[in-house]
Amino acid sequence: MKSIALIPARYASTRFPAKLIQDLCGLSVIQRTYESTVDTDLFEKVIVVTDHELIAAQIKEIGGDVFMSTKEYESGSDRIAEAAMIEDADIVVNVQGDEPFQDKKSLEDLLKVFENPEVRVASMMFPITAEEAQNPNAVKVVTDTIGNALYFSRSPIPYVRDLGTPVQYWKHVGIYAYRKDLLLAFTQWPKADLEQTEMLEQLRLLENGVTIRMVKTTHQAVAIDTKEDLDKAIAYFNKQA
Repeated sequence: MKSIALIPARYASTRFPAKLIQDLCGLSVIQRTYESTVDTDLFEKVIVVTDHELIAAQIKEIGGDVFMSTKEYESGSDRIAEAAMIEDADIVVNVQGDEPFQDKKSLEDLLKVFENPEVRVASMMFPITAEEAQNPNAVKVVTDTIGNALYFSRSPIPYVRDLGTPVQYWKHVGIYAYRKDLLLAFTQWPKADLEQTEMLEQLRLLENGVTIRMVKTTHQAVAIDTKEDLDKAIAYFNKQA
């Protein structure tokens, strides 16, 4: 199977303007994301899909591939779908542009589930504490016995009716892998009710009967949404160096 990674890279950001072009120890955030994805050596192509010339210039500066969006999009999935249309690929992986430290083992495990022809979409999840599960910015997921997502929510799920009952909460890691035809179809469907309620686009898939295979990971992604997150990413980079 031919796999490609597409990195949606929107310039505007409400909480941290222009976060993708901020310096992260000598390279920008988006350059770090691009290079760490390429360095996994798992993809036929890695392409940054952006709406802004500054981001495009930074990727071209390091010899990277860029696709310029032709219009504004509401989500990263919509943005990468335009680029995916012209690419020869079986599996398309949506890598978040603001997660500069990609993990090879996690992405390898994500791709491996597509050896099962019944898997059409896959994503990842990470174990978190009950305290972390209270944060609405940490999207939780519950699965069935074979690992297919039953539901995603900003609320803590499952609800613990009897205190003392042991429960493991799982945080959704926002990296998706799609069979190309499913990605192109999904991005044309109208927003579903639950998606609009929770503001989680993956619920559109579930509401339309598409199963999402969840892959466990122990890699805690570093996502940059604020200046404080960037400071943490710089500290993480320096610790690894």
